[in-house]
Amino acid sequence: MLIPNPLDVDALVRQVQTGRLATVDQIRDRLARDYQADLTCPLTTGIFLRIAAEAAEEDASRGERDITPYWRVINGDGSLNEKLPGGVEAQANRLRNEGHTVEPGKGNRPPRVADFAKSLQSL
Repeated sequence: MLIPNPLDVDALVRQVQTGRLATVDQIRDRLARDYQADLTCPLTTGIFLRIAAEAAEEDASRGERDITPYWRVINGDGSLNEKLPGGVEAQANRLRNEGHTVEPGKGNRPPRVADFAKSLQSL
């Protein structure tokens, strides 16, 4: 099992283009392939995604425009990530601004991107 480093997670997130999406599972799979590992630790990948997101928000608050587009990373089922800065509301707003349709959550489930598979970018 690969324990990724934060810079590798950030570099993959930076590859996700405007209007496209990536799942956390895609990031984990790509890291495992790159390092010839069977799998990548889901816990540390999630932690490092959150760190990249928080760093991006700090960069944005200083006026930087080229920030890590963390809001383009969704869960494997198309749902939004509650632990990213601003929660699912902020992620949903950014995704809508890039042309995605976000469906409301049902019950305890978070909102999800409609037809998300059509927008997935290969990593």
